[in-house]
Amino acid sequence: MSRLDINAVRCEALFASALQRSDRPSPADVRLAITRTVRELGTGGCAARVAQEFGDHPEVALSRMQWARQLVEVAVSQSTVAAAMHTLRYRRPAPVPASAA
Repeated sequence: MSRLDINAVRCEALFASALQRSDRPSPADVRLAITRTVRELGTGGCAARVAQEFGDHPEVALSRMQWARQLVEVAVSQSTVAAAMHTLRYRRPAPVPASAA
């Protein structure tokens, strides 16, 4: 049994989504498109759509996958940074007012 590569799944889901380069999607748009596409098609359906496109239109599929990989990298890294900042914000003790010291 092989392990699931979550970044590969994200790339395949974005590739299979309706999102287009001309939409100029934000990282939040990318994350939403990935979530919706995985819910709609499942991971196997996303992989099947990628395989079909590479078989039918390899010249277009290659550039779309490169685009998807770039967007996933940015969207995931921004999401990770935001989550880390959120965690840090709630782990820091509140500053002590000068009058209480």
